[in-house]
Amino acid sequence: MSEYTIQLFWDDEAEVWIATNDEIPLALESDSPDKLVERVKLVAPEIIALNNLEWRDGLNFVYSRHERMATA
Repeated sequence: MSEYTIQLFWDDEAEVWIATNDEIPLALESDSPDKLVERVKLVAPEIIALNNLEWRDGLNFVYSRHERMATA
């Protein structure tokens, strides 16, 4: 099965979740990963069509959040 993999990561400085993909010209942000997934699902088909990309079987979402620990 061929899918587009959408990377979701937390930006500490901006305090938002960001969604990107190397194949789809996509850069969205939201305060919640769930809201961000919904936004991507809404706009991805249109972005894919406007850029004449092939539609695949679906979207695969990969979440990433890293936090630094405070030192004592």
